[in-house]
Amino acid sequence: MNAERILVIKLGALGDVVQATGPFAAIRAHHPEAHITLLTSAAFEDFLGASDWFDEVWVDDRPSWKNFWGWYRLRFRLRYGRFDRAYDLQTSDRSSLYYHLMAPGRRPIWSGIARGAALRHKNHNRDNMHTIDRQADQLAVAGIENVPAPSLDWVQADTARFAIAGPYVLLVPGGSAHRPEKRWPVGSFTDLARRLVARGITPVLIGAGADAHATGTIASFCAEALDLTSDTSFAEITALARGAAGAVGNDTGPMHVIATAGCPSVALYSFASDPALCAQKGADVTILRRDLLAELSVDEVEAALKLD
Repeated sequence: MNAERILVIKLGALGDVVQATGPFAAIRAHHPEAHITLLTSAAFEDFLGASDWFDEVWVDDRPSWKNFWGWYRLRFRLRYGRFDRAYDLQTSDRSSLYYHLMAPGRRPIWSGIARGAALRHKNHNRDNMHTIDRQADQLAVAGIENVPAPSLDWVQADTARFAIAGPYVLLVPGGSAHRPEKRWPVGSFTDLARRLVARGITPVLIGAGADAHATGTIASFCAEALDLTSDTSFAEITALARGAAGAVGNDTGPMHVIATAGCPSVALYSFASDPALCAQKGADVTILRRDLLAELSVDEVEAALKLD
């Protein structure tokens, strides 16, 4: 008898991927003998491929709406994957379109929000639910009742190459380049970094790409800070979080990794995002929120780290 074929869709972003790790585990537990394929973005291929939840990881190139051949190739791949069931954990307009892209003919039993899906998540309050609660509610419709909390316990990485001596705190001063209102001022991060150094603690700066201006500014005014911008994999961030005395960061993807890894974390929120819908989850997470993050004092953030 051929194994049941399952498709799981989760394209991003990083924080959403981390918060989907509980559903990933639940789907594997519910289908222990199935052949499970994950459709995700290239950035997460190696990271999620290292888990034992998936037998295959496919990269979605996300063709533009005008890329006819890209859509044709994607349709061909989805149709001839011959999936028995699909769990759309992205639940976006794009991923819902994939259900319709498989027509005509046999399509998998679909869990998601696509019109016509057999296991459609119809909770009218879904957009007001935290991501974790929303996904658990969606999977309950599909008969999966036990969804564990997000976990990165399976992630392994060696951080010896960073040669961090003594205690350290992770600082994540970046975030979406087009959402500056979600960022605590760089000057405040710099002040906090200097205070950490005065305590004998190394500030370790985490970020990538557009974060380089913020991390570079902090490093230029705090020579003792270790700037790891664009030099850490998701697995290495997880491992660094396990050894850190704490972490402070904006509402951005790496903070989800750090909090889920169990690091005592202080996440900073402005009016631009609602922690009730997307807050980091972990063993020790403190949420500090101000409509304008410039009004959040360094004293309050330092106290929230509970380093004494």
